Amino acid sequence: MSVLVNMIVMLGMLVVVPTGLRLIDGDELTSIRRTWLLFAVPGAVAPWLPRSASAAALAAVYALGTLALALQAPRRLSRTRSFAPAEIAVLTALATPSVAGLALVAERSGHELFGFSLPILALTVPHFHFAGFTAALVAGLVCRTAAGPAGRFAALSVPLGTLLVLGGYFVDDWAELLGALVLTAGMWAVALLTWRDVRTGSRDRFTRMLLAVSAAVLGATMLLALSWALGEATGLPHPTLTWMAATHGLGNALGFALCSVLAWRRLKEKAA
Repeated sequence: MSVLVNMIVMLGMLVVVPTGLRLIDGDELTSIRRTWLLFAVPGAVAPWLPRSASAAALAAVYALGTLALALQAPRRLSRTRSFAPAEIAVLTALATPSVAGLALVAERSGHELFGFSLPILALTVPHFHFAGFTAALVAGLVCRTAAGPAGRFAALSVPLGTLLVLGGYFVDDWAELLGALVLTAGMWAVALLTWRDVRTGSRDRFTRMLLAVSAAVLGATMLLALSWALGEATGLPHPTLTWMAATHGLGNALGFALCSVLAWRRLKEKAA
């Protein structure tokens, strides 16, 4: 599982996040866009090394990058002075990678942060790149394109669900299940709007294919997330973490996140 998780983490750090940052408007992000890989490359190397001070130091470099990104959220808020649903989603996208950065430092140093086991911390890293950064970013983009109650619901429920899942880590499995329910509802709304409105609005066949894949994948991967959270809370049979990484994790990374940011980049280039 560790090899697969490490590859997913690399994809998030080196491809999905920098591509996603170029989809967010605002001059305040210019510096972090230009320097992101200086932080991301050491972070991508860190999981492949044995847990040690060296691995933790590389992870700390990445954590500093995620902190610099998170600090852009208040700067953006001071500029826009907006709490519109799409803006809330973007602010969430800017802030959530810092959770991944902190978890990476703790896991690479062998420290069970807040009592969480090292495997859970390792899985937290990809989770807050894809369910955190990418999901919130795409929900915000969808909200701007597909105006209406469904778009606003997606842009609000994805950040709320992500935060509830994070809070559930500190409360209990039932609280985490609540977060999974809210997040799944938001992601299914993103999938529906992507398929119905965003995909049909593009004339480019490859872009439509990317959007179709991202929407279809969400239907299956979020169902897996619900089954795991339900099983953890109730004791019912549910997928193992290894199985979740190979299905839910890989599907979200490649099918949803990568396809989404590539499609939205093409849409932005066409509109320019």
